[in-house]
Amino acid sequence: MQTFRSSMIKGFIQFTSAIAIASTLGACSKSDDSNTVEEPMFEPNAIVTIDGSSTVFPVTEAVAEEFQIATKTKVTVGISGTGGGFKKFCRGETDISGASRPIKQKEIDKCKEAGIEFIELPVAFDALTVVINPANDFAKEMTVAELKTIWGPEAQENITSWNQVNPDWPDQPLKLFGPGADSGTFDYFTEAIIGKSKSSRGDFTASEDDNVLVTGVAGDKGGIGYFGYAYYEENKDKLTAVAVSEEAGKAGVLPSKASIEDGTYQPLARPIFIYVKKSAAQEKAHVKAFVDYYLEQGRPLIEEVKYVPLPAEDQDAVIAHWKALKAGTGFIEGKAEVGVKIKDLLDRVQ
Repeated sequence: MQTFRSSMIKGFIQFTSAIAIASTLGACSKSDDSNTVEEPMFEPNAIVTIDGSSTVFPVTEAVAEEFQIATKTKVTVGISGTGGGFKKFCRGETDISGASRPIKQKEIDKCKEAGIEFIELPVAFDALTVVINPANDFAKEMTVAELKTIWGPEAQENITSWNQVNPDWPDQPLKLFGPGADSGTFDYFTEAIIGKSKSSRGDFTASEDDNVLVTGVAGDKGGIGYFGYAYYEENKDKLTAVAVSEEAGKAGVLPSKASIEDGTYQPLARPIFIYVKKSAAQEKAHVKAFVDYYLEQGRPLIEEVKYVPLPAEDQDAVIAHWKALKAGTGFIEGKAEVGVKIKDLLDRVQ
């Protein structure tokens, strides 16, 4: 790990935008005849402030760690959930917001009221992973309809046992664990499985901390939950991933890098985002450098934390979109779209 990170740091010092910034602001170190004294690349009190999605957090945290080492510039990364992050972002409290779903119209309106323009940047793909307790040997494959039976709002206090979902399954009590209502993962899952964002039963253990959900499912034989693929990968010795079938009669597909890239893991594969305050990108060199680094040098880190990088063509398009500082969202009226294409999103922003 240290060798990998050392090479990442050297790579950053060499990458084009960092060189340009270093040339503008002056050398990153000053020397005399006797020694070399390292100085921060930016002003000593420069801070990149980030908050938002727990799903996006592992990627951003990894990028932030390397950027801080390379530039000696502080980066703070909070986990308020996608909705909580946008509240702070649209109040002007953060430079960047991590999001596991697109910004909603009411959030767009809040940002507009505050005079905040934003740049929407897809940074990777994630796959919502449905997980069960390893002792569950009967529900390793589930259809979207079965998941809807479990999680739909009409299931509240009515669907309480596995055999109510499928009569071939045992009379084992269901114990549900999922993200809270502020989570973009919650929004996307309900959109993809129920057909309407935030439409869900409420009688489940909710948490913005995915580790709480992992512990809950791992500790109960009848447990079922969902969260990002990276958290499953970190805990697959404690959990079983469910193969999801779009309809009865079709073979279920497990989440994996291959099934996310080739589009076969549907409808639960999705892009994840960072939203950057346009004024911060224009006025704060350290924020611009951080996003440059995220997009141009973050690919190995994305893979390291078990997310799926964008295809090279899409990545190039995102970088061009960022360089042009195109403000706005590619989602119509802020509504999530299952199976959306990255190029289509970018092309909609004029």
